[in-house]
Amino acid sequence: MALILRTLFVLVLAASFVCVGVWLDYRRFLENPVSIGDGSAVFEVQRGASLRQVSDELTAQGILKQPYYLRALAYQRGDQGRIKAGEFELTRGMRPGDLLDRLISGKTIQYPITLVEGWTFRQAVEAIAADPRFGGDLSGKTDAELMAALGRSGEHPEGRIFPDTYSFPRRTTGMDVLGRAYERMEQILAEEWGGRDEGLPLETPYQALILASIIEKETAVPSERPAIAGVFVRRLQTGMRLQTDPTVIYGLGERYDGNIRRADLQEATPYNTYVIDGLPPTPIALAGREAIHAALHPTPGDSLYFVARGDGSHVFSANLEEHNAAVRKYQLGKP
Repeated sequence: MALILRTLFVLVLAASFVCVGVWLDYRRFLENPVSIGDGSAVFEVQRGASLRQVSDELTAQGILKQPYYLRALAYQRGDQGRIKAGEFELTRGMRPGDLLDRLISGKTIQYPITLVEGWTFRQAVEAIAADPRFGGDLSGKTDAELMAALGRSGEHPEGRIFPDTYSFPRRTTGMDVLGRAYERMEQILAEEWGGRDEGLPLETPYQALILASIIEKETAVPSERPAIAGVFVRRLQTGMRLQTDPTVIYGLGERYDGNIRRADLQEATPYNTYVIDGLPPTPIALAGREAIHAALHPTPGDSLYFVARGDGSHVFSANLEEHNAAVRKYQLGKP
């Protein structure tokens, strides 16, 4: 009996030493930085990954010496089911608790994508689809299929998404990018429409968007947008045709080769504002907030014409005689 008791005592004592050793080792684990090396490292948590899989992968990459203590820490804190998917930046000096905080924060690395003012909807789609950081779910889909996927079946896509720089985590789907840009345009257009000037010849926010897209394509000088808007608004108010080349180009589609010919100006497309009265049926490009604002806050005055100087800016004229003189000077090089 005494031998059994002595044996049990030794076993309990040994177990106690082991427990104390494990506890001290666990405390050292919590207090010492994980192995990041110089600078920082990127660690990706796959969608649906468990705590065990994450801790094993951290160990496989040499960031942790072994995975068990991180699991213990997560269970101790009640964070075992809170780790988010995505890419996370791990920085030098980060302790295990900091690492776990980062993985449950959802603050994943974000990658920018820019949709440019003046692009067409199709150009924006192609830019998103070509970005390797985002899902390739847009490739091969028609505009109609994309709008249906956005829940906007039958809606013409042109001009419906807002040009801006957006940030998303890697593996975001292209549809998610389009969806955010669509919602952003809805928000901006509603805000600008709510503060519009009175007496405009625009009955709906969509008409404002159409006009804004034309303004966007007409000038590369931001300060000119309200003046350009003023010309178009006065033309609409007096029943003059807009006669703007970007609408002709849009109507030509893939047939446009960089030159507008007399026959193009006379061709009866739905977008040729040398032929049709009023606005074209849809926007012709992605319009930024400044262009939308200009369409709804045009510069007052009497100018009805403008011609490019050749440096991106324009000369504005109140009558055809002044306009023709400006054309001779700036387009034909005649005094």
